[in-house]
Amino acid sequence: MPHKPSLGSLTVNAGAPAPKNGEAFRKGPEFASTFHLSGEVGSQSYQYGRFGQPTWTALEQGIATLEGGETIIFPSGMSAAAAILTSLVKPGDTILLPSDGYAPVRYYTEQYLVRFGVHLRTVATADIDSFDFASIDIALLETPSNPMLDTFDISAAADKLHKQGGILAIDNTTLTFLGQQALALGADISMCADTKAVNGHSDVVFGHVATQNAQLCSKMRDWRKYSGNIPGPMETWLVHRSLSTLDVRLERMCNNALLLAEALSSHAKVKTVRYPGLPSDPSYLVAQRQQKLFGFIISFELASKEAADRFLQACELVYEATSFGGVHSTAERRARWGTDKIADGVIRFSVGCERPDDLLNDVMHALEQV
Repeated sequence: MPHKPSLGSLTVNAGAPAPKNGEAFRKGPEFASTFHLSGEVGSQSYQYGRFGQPTWTALEQGIATLEGGETIIFPSGMSAAAAILTSLVKPGDTILLPSDGYAPVRYYTEQYLVRFGVHLRTVATADIDSFDFASIDIALLETPSNPMLDTFDISAAADKLHKQGGILAIDNTTLTFLGQQALALGADISMCADTKAVNGHSDVVFGHVATQNAQLCSKMRDWRKYSGNIPGPMETWLVHRSLSTLDVRLERMCNNALLLAEALSSHAKVKTVRYPGLPSDPSYLVAQRQQKLFGFIISFELASKEAADRFLQACELVYEATSFGGVHSTAERRARWGTDKIADGVIRFSVGCERPDDLLNDVMHALEQV
């Protein structure tokens, strides 16, 4: 039997047109708000730019191949999360969110959904495996969590929710579909802020959802259409371009992250290190079982706010910034935002594609300045 290509290899041409002599490997962005439309509208593939267009279709088909479910793209990860939380709930429903996950998702729910009779509950990611999902209608959870990289068993959570008719959505931003196959593990929806690793060049804000459930997909697609939360063709094309290098970028980033986590874990000036790839980490056993990659994010704690600030200022190869998943290594003192219940000296470090020896030397030298 012929060899079946891995997901990593499939990223190179995912969503590209079939080869045809004299044509490009991939078409450029389609800049059109209006399409020729005569006769019955139901027979036309493209009608109006807010409904759909060829550049969207190409990327959605490409990501669908990798996610294992129909895909809808959005102009940001937050709009992807909003599509899940807005289109799939009704007054009286209860949403479950992580108390230690991405804070703007909690804020959106508290400010814009609770007022319409939706209830919100939160749970720490480390407590999800023992959580009683009774009365939960939809859960949008992260594993590994951001920024402290706690994990939970996706399959077990899905089983509990499904027994009572609930929906499980997984925010897969910290790993992407190459690092964790959320739908294959039982989640109803896989969501990702493609701003991060999928695009990976710190120049586009983007997001997507994927699902094998046609009814859920139709509701979220309609929400995009009627709310106007649509991506631009140039941004869509840029993300599709970046998709081709995702596998090779993640390989360098994750390999670098493991080397750096091991070095940090034995450093005298580092109080604690969180990285799911370390056998000593609380997330290791779950990560080893359900993740295909350990990821590119490390969180570690220095003695104080001042120590963390000195470290960041002393780094030469590492940019101080709040995003993650790019080819550039970035880091920040995460408590400066005031949205995470973490120590002042905690640094979230997104490991990039620099040469491993150069990155290690830079970080070790910066620690000497602390």
